[in-house]
Amino acid sequence: MAVNSATNPKLDEILIKATKEIPLDQNELLSLLRVSDEKELTQVFETARLLRARYFLNKVFSYGFVYFSTYCRNECAFCLYRKSNKSLQRYRKTDLEIMKTAFSLIDSGVHLIDLTMGEDSYFFQNQGSGFAHMIRTVEMIKKSTSIPIMLSAGVLPEDVLSEFKEAGVDWYATYQETHNPKLYSRLRLGQSYDERMNRKADAQKMGFLLEEGLLTGVGDTDEDLVNSFEEMKKLGADQLRVMSFIPQKDTPMQHFSAVPRARELLVIAIMRLVFPDRLIPASLDVDGLNGLAERLNAGANVVTSIIPPESGLAGVSNHSLDIEDGNRTISKITPILEKSGLVMASRQDYKDWILMRQNKFSISRKEA
Repeated sequence: MAVNSATNPKLDEILIKATKEIPLDQNELLSLLRVSDEKELTQVFETARLLRARYFLNKVFSYGFVYFSTYCRNECAFCLYRKSNKSLQRYRKTDLEIMKTAFSLIDSGVHLIDLTMGEDSYFFQNQGSGFAHMIRTVEMIKKSTSIPIMLSAGVLPEDVLSEFKEAGVDWYATYQETHNPKLYSRLRLGQSYDERMNRKADAQKMGFLLEEGLLTGVGDTDEDLVNSFEEMKKLGADQLRVMSFIPQKDTPMQHFSAVPRARELLVIAIMRLVFPDRLIPASLDVDGLNGLAERLNAGANVVTSIIPPESGLAGVSNHSLDIEDGNRTISKITPILEKSGLVMASRQDYKDWILMRQNKFSISRKEA
């Protein structure tokens, strides 16, 4: 078993507790975050994979990524697409281009379409009336394919969010990046911490599944991460993501040092120990295809940021990595899954998981 070490009995105890799905306390989580010995890291990863297999067997899900607008009204200190970055060539895709890309991704076999943008002022004008075309586009994609859809479009007005739900959107993603309000204020300049958190709670009440995300390497401490785990638990997030900070040219944080990837991998594994039954992504946006196997090895069970070549789309952390050479495609990730002893789940597997989570939330609300 993964929890068999003669060198660190304390780690053994923590991992045994995790395999029994007994909640880990703050000190135990801090202890896990400070693991650096290679053999001990191997134990943590093995335990994470054991828990993943308990709920998902050897099945992995995949997300198609459609970054339909790189315009943004915000000034996030870490982001390439911040409003004042004038060196960036931006785009806003038409409805037809969005549908064409979405259908291409669906044909390739992805389980979900993730519609993403910066907080483009064009859409938010006149109390969000600019979203009308996008809502109709979602309706057409949904009616034509019934594919699950995620919306990652910033802090939307409540009425707009409700219209997207009626149009068929299943997921709402608005990453907090950190649950330390002071650090948040240095990362998401001029944006309300509480409004962002509250909008996720609003979306959940409307019936959306939630994805929450962390950015590590931006001044976050071990204590910040433990606090984030607790906040994610309170939120009841259905999918939990962590991504490594990558310094971006022409941003206030361009001279920050990139965080070692071992940090992200350890956080993925600990997320699996804390949230064994949730979806945890292995993003292609940080290291591309080359970083996929190690993220799966750490306990991730979703491959995200799949982007078709020749679609004119950008990524987030690495706006062009592995896109035009076709390395962010189902055909390229499948062999890596196989080498890791994993398989691509069926679309029905994914829809069944969504239904299970929706039913579980409905039951918990009735009990409350």
